[in-house]
Amino acid sequence: MYRRLLFRWSPIRSIKKEYLLHLTGHSKLPIDNKQQWMRHVSLSFVYCKKRRSEEEKVVETKGRPAIRYSAKASEVVDIWRNMTVQDIANVLKKDVDHVFKALEFADKTSDTDYTKDTVIHNPQIIRDIVKISGFRFKIVPKPDELVEEEESKDALPAPPAPLEALRPRPPVVCVMGHVDHGKTTLLDSLRDTSVVDTEFGGITQHIGAFEVKLPSGDKVTFLDTPGHAAFTAMRSRGAHATDVVVLVVAADDGVMEQTVESIRMAREANVPILVAINKMDKPGVNIEKTMQSLAQHGIVCEALGGDVQAIPVSALKKQNLDTLVEALTLQAQLMDLKADPGGYVEGVVIEAQLDPRTGKQATVLVQRGTLRRGSVVVAGLGWGKVRVLNSAEGRPVQEAPPSTPVSVLGWRELPSAGDQVLEVASEKRASEVLRWRHGQRMREKQQADSGAIAAKEAEHQQQYYARLARKRAMGRYKMRPEGPRQKMIQEDHHPALNVLVKGDVDGSVEAILDILETYDEHDIVRLDLVHFGVGQVTPNDLEIAEVFKAVIYAFNVECPPPLAVEAKKKNIAIKKHNIIYRLVDDVKDEISSRIPKRQEEELLGEANVLQQFMVTEGKKKVPVAGCRCTKGNLARSALYRVVRGQEVVYEGKLASMKHLKEEVKTIKSDMECGLRFEDRDFEVKPSDTVVCYKMVDASDKTGWDPGF
Repeated sequence: MYRRLLFRWSPIRSIKKEYLLHLTGHSKLPIDNKQQWMRHVSLSFVYCKKRRSEEEKVVETKGRPAIRYSAKASEVVDIWRNMTVQDIANVLKKDVDHVFKALEFADKTSDTDYTKDTVIHNPQIIRDIVKISGFRFKIVPKPDELVEEEESKDALPAPPAPLEALRPRPPVVCVMGHVDHGKTTLLDSLRDTSVVDTEFGGITQHIGAFEVKLPSGDKVTFLDTPGHAAFTAMRSRGAHATDVVVLVVAADDGVMEQTVESIRMAREANVPILVAINKMDKPGVNIEKTMQSLAQHGIVCEALGGDVQAIPVSALKKQNLDTLVEALTLQAQLMDLKADPGGYVEGVVIEAQLDPRTGKQATVLVQRGTLRRGSVVVAGLGWGKVRVLNSAEGRPVQEAPPSTPVSVLGWRELPSAGDQVLEVASEKRASEVLRWRHGQRMREKQQADSGAIAAKEAEHQQQYYARLARKRAMGRYKMRPEGPRQKMIQEDHHPALNVLVKGDVDGSVEAILDILETYDEHDIVRLDLVHFGVGQVTPNDLEIAEVFKAVIYAFNVECPPPLAVEAKKKNIAIKKHNIIYRLVDDVKDEISSRIPKRQEEELLGEANVLQQFMVTEGKKKVPVAGCRCTKGNLARSALYRVVRGQEVVYEGKLASMKHLKEEVKTIKSDMECGLRFEDRDFEVKPSDTVVCYKMVDASDKTGWDPGF
């Protein structure tokens, strides 16, 4: 049966005809030969693989299709130029014979006779040997090559001078204390001036250096430091650049916060302290109580058995000032202060500013050597050639010996307050020092940024491996990106305040920046400092403020009229201040104005439900609450809340408000009305309370506390 079915559909007839046609060209062959009628037919069996069921697939692959991942990548070895055969064997951790065999395939063209000490100059041969050995490579510097450290080209202070070169010098006295305790008034009394009358707000906001000639003929250099909490860095610089600290304490206020800070700074600088208890002329003051308060902080006066001199004075009425001067002179004699007036100059920058008339200038306290016109000095990242030397009174001087404060003009780059001043041989040497210092600062910045870069890379790697693990768990080779493609530049809608700070001196700018650093509410409103500098407002400042939409704060500096007009056209805010705490208050107001508004309820009135009525509107009956207003007013357009007991049973708007069958907009106190709510299914009950309120925008104030 199967044979019949097989040959019925087989092409046997066509094969027979084809064979007969083939024989027509061979008539000599016998026709009755049976072998000529035979044709070989090749048959084969095809075995089909049985398909697995879905249940078998799930059991075998545990619910996910099997993916065959490539084998783990080969080990990476370090290679470098001009390696020897022995070096290659060491990095591959194989013997030298293995490298010789690999060289037979890697270097077929040269006739070099390789030994274990042969240097391979062709880097391609080294790479081929590593590949033949089944490794990957990474090109690195030669390990045994010592990296030559860059020679330091910085300017350094000279070694201590020999004893025979030292000469006596005037003492440097720093006056410190709490704000408004009379420090500047004391200095005015000592040198018969009235600096305090020219200070904004009656407080010192700069560090001043003055030279006072005592009645005995001796000279003393005084440093007047600010007492306000914002000028901590200025007080610290004053304490470290002085020989004696005069701690001014008001007898009526006693020991205050900045008094304690001044004591701490004087101890850190390891300088002796002399206490001046001011305002002794005020009635009712207790000087002994002030001394006891100082003793609680480690300043034990001589009257209490200690070793610290305490002199009661009155700076305003110039009482006991001669006793204070004698105590200073005695302290200076005991210290035997000397310095070398020869050699290169060393000093410290007390203050730096950009004057619109004279240009860049800095107040320098000379500590060693004699500063003269024409000297080339470097200080921090600034340098200059001294063109003009002015005393504290503004008189030009030819030279400044040790312990003399002078104002130096001729800076190419303005230094920062607190920088060490060093004299160098020439302008070429100064440029070399500045280049080296700039390079050092860039390297320090790169090292500081490397931590942030490494953290960002680690975060990216963590996200990548998490996504890779999720992809493998799902059994996929590729995954579609989640969500729409993000923009390369994301729009920032977070409220922010961008500020640009310009100040008259470097110390004031530093104090303002230190205050801004204490801001800690960036999650509410971000405070960004886009630029800062010393001097007047410039066109470059306007361009920066326009780009960043920043507010310019000018502290004790002016804005030229043409720039003020241009700023008004560009809608750039320029705010001038001469007292630091008012500037901080302005910044706080700007931050508060940028805090997003929040919605809060404003109570308009209340009413009691007397009874519920059913009225007909159209063909339906709707409930109406008969109420009496008991507090405030009820408004038709306001929001309503129905309180039953302690539970709120309805919140929404009104559909109608009537008084004596007339539609009204407001209901005053003690008036009755009918209220129909928008929800027709809601029914009130007698004694329910109806509260009328509206939502208003409320402004919040920043909780930033700068510390004063």
